[in-house]
Amino acid sequence: MKTKERHHLKENELRNFAVQAGHTVAGRRKETTTVIAVVVVVAALGLGYFGWHEHVQGKAHGLLAEAMAVQDARVGPPPAPGAPAGGLYFPTERERSQSALTKFKIAADAYPSTDAGVYARYQQAATSLALADTPGAIAAYDQVIKESGDSFYGQMARLGLAEAQARAGQYDTAINTFKELAQRKDGPLPVDGILMQLGRTYLEAGKRADARQTFNKIVEEYPESPFTGDARKEIETLKKPSTT
Repeated sequence: MKTKERHHLKENELRNFAVQAGHTVAGRRKETTTVIAVVVVVAALGLGYFGWHEHVQGKAHGLLAEAMAVQDARVGPPPAPGAPAGGLYFPTERERSQSALTKFKIAADAYPSTDAGVYARYQQAATSLALADTPGAIAAYDQVIKESGDSFYGQMARLGLAEAQARAGQYDTAINTFKELAQRKDGPLPVDGILMQLGRTYLEAGKRADARQTFNKIVEEYPESPFTGDARKEIETLKKPSTT
């Protein structure tokens, strides 16, 4: 092959390579542009979600703050004429609790999955229990457990649920709940305190032998517990013949 022809073929190869390279760069540019566009969209969505999340949290905390203000309001007569207003007040504890219960429920219903909403629901349950509304307390505690799972508030709700069940006369269910919580040695709740409630629930259920065994366990396994003194008193009481 002549030198001129070889040179011509070489030029064609270079030209084809250049064309292919151009197409490749153009394709890569299109891919790069697409990737950048996706990143921008994702970033915008992320910022939007963050802003929305902060807005929701702010609203939830605002409603919770209103409920807490009612819960902490003064109980007593209205200020004397000419005296400073003195802020929010209620004539009785019950009226204050009923008003706080309504506020906590509003906050929890509006934002049930937020931290503020979960805390509001827990307070709704505790306030219902204080007002002797055991069905309302049980329902609210169940909702806290559903939202919180095995977190601190979830376990606190289980403890409150067991107390509400005991007050409702559901002793076997309450006992099982207390026993389950007491088995969690590494949990955030004090086992000695749970055992004390378990023992008292056994007493309410008329299961004196189980109650005595539980109180003995507190004395033997938790001698430094603040509940040990009460457990000893319960044991001494149980030594006396039952009058029932």
